[in-house]
Parts: sequence; structure tokens; C-alpha cells
Amino acid sequence: MAMAALRREGSRFAPLLSPRPITAVRSSPLAPSHEDEGPIGVRYISTQVVRNRMKSVKNIQKITKAMKMVAASKLRAIQTKTENSRGLWQPFTALLGDLPSADVKKNVVISKGLHKLNSGPEKETKYVILGEKAKAQLIRDSKKDIELIMTELQKNPLNYTQVSVLADEILKNVEYDALRIVFNKFQSVVSFVPTVSTVLSPEIVEREAESGGKLGDLDSYEVEGGETKGEILQNLAEFQFSCVMFNALLENACSEQGARMSAMDSSSRNAGDMLDRLTLTYNRTRQASITTELIEIISGASALEG
Repeated sequence: MAMAALRREGSRFAPLLSPRPITAVRSSPLAPSHEDEGPIGVRYISTQVVRNRMKSVKNIQKITKAMKMVAASKLRAIQTKTENSRGLWQPFTALLGDLPSADVKKNVVISKGLHKLNSGPEKETKYVILGEKAKAQLIRDSKKDIELIMTELQKNPLNYTQVSVLADEILKNVEYDALRIVFNKFQSVVSFVPTVSTVLSPEIVEREAESGGKLGDLDSYEVEGGETKGEILQNLAEFQFSCVMFNALLENACSEQGARMSAMDSSSRNAGDMLDRLTLTYNRTRQASITTELIEIISGASALEG
């Protein structure tokens, strides 16, 4: 909103920031005629108009600086939670592996952004949408492939309990061979990397293990107790999915606040540059007005003496 207002003000400032010389509004005997001047809107500028526009840009700059501070505050809080959440899913990746190239028939893509997965004719791709932006795009393009839509995720601070409920809802309503969670991995305020994490179903994990596929360190552990290997894989896969999804949502939120902070910082600098140019225009206009008044006084005194 602040950036749009800044762009609107910039389009209004264009006539005021012309490099052509400025002539005061008041006339004088030595002033050139209107036929030799450019457009009146460019040459004859009221200092009051410039002051009003300087005030408008200052207000926009205050808004963008405030929004930058809010984004920075939110970023610090979310970044701490994001770094802590990485310790949840990384052990599961080491244990069960992350196989984005696994050959499966039923892919389910879980994303907050606009992401589509290209699949072959014998493969099926369904989508679980998190948020309004991806919903608006995919409903137009792939409405028949949407399995589930979840919105209003960011109205309250995210915690693992909320995400585990969402993950349980997805697992109950979606049939899958592989869940592919798409998110932006936060690296810095100006850098985040699109990332895909893959969570395989227990059946696919067993199949990959039997066929000699490279998983994690699961085979190096012995299964003890009454539970079978399939039951253990089922529990591990569900817990892995909720941990990966929790981290993905936090990484997305962190990347979003970083992008907002960077955008508001750029807007504040642009407003400062525009304010400098308007200040220069205002000073030139005022100086031209003072010069014209002095010329009128001198001309009047010369006429009285003559």
C-alpha cells in the first residue's frame, strides 16, 4: 500500500523535478514573455504546492519506516523459531531419507505458493493448498486436481500443535505415495531458496528398502517390542510429515517477513531520494521568487530616481 502511494506521488512529482530552469510566478519588467517560456505547469511552480508534496512524501516515508520496523521485529521472533524447528525434521531426514526422485504414482503437492508439478501420463498429481494466493491461481488452472484447501493459517502465531492438527487432517483425507512440501527456505533477509521436501508413505519406504534403494540410517537399527516394522514406519512417517510441514510454514513466514523488510527499506530510500529532489526544487523556486522581488524593488527605485 505504501509503495503504491509512493508510485502515485512519483507520477505527480514528474513536472516538479524537471531539470529546466524555474521562473517565479510574479512578473517583472525584466522577465521574459510567456511565448519564450515552456509549459506553465513546469516553469511556474508555487512553493506551497512543493511544500504540500514534500509533506506527503515525508508521511509515506514514515509509514514505510514503521512497516520496516514491524517486519524486522516479526522476523527476529520467527527466525528463532525457524532455526529451532530445523532440529525436528533433520533427524528424520537422516533416518528415513529424502528421495525427491522416487518413482511413485500418486504425488500430493503441499504448497503456499504458485507451484505445479509436471508428471507423466501414468502418474497422478493432486494439490493441497495452504493460503489464499495459491488457491486463486490453481482454482483457475487445476481445479479438478485440488484435494484440500486450508486458509487463514497466519491469523495466530503458528505452533506445533496447530500444524500437527493440519497434518492429521491432510493424512486422513488424502491418498498418497509421496507428499511433496514446497516452501521457501530462508537464508537471509534478501535470499531464500525454493525447496521441495519429500515424505514417502510407509509402503513406498519398505519397497525402496527391499529394492536396495538408498534411504537413511533406518536399516542400521533393530526393531524391538511388539510393533512390526510397518507400524513403526507408519508412526515415523506421520511424525516426519508434521515436523517437515511445521518447519516449511515457519520458513515461508520467515521469508515473507524478510521480503517485506527489504521492500520497505527500498521504499524508504526511494522516498528519501524523492524528498531530496523536491527540496532542491523548493529551494530553487524560493530563490527565484526572492530574486524577482529584488529586481522589482531595484527597478521601481530606478524609475523613481529617473
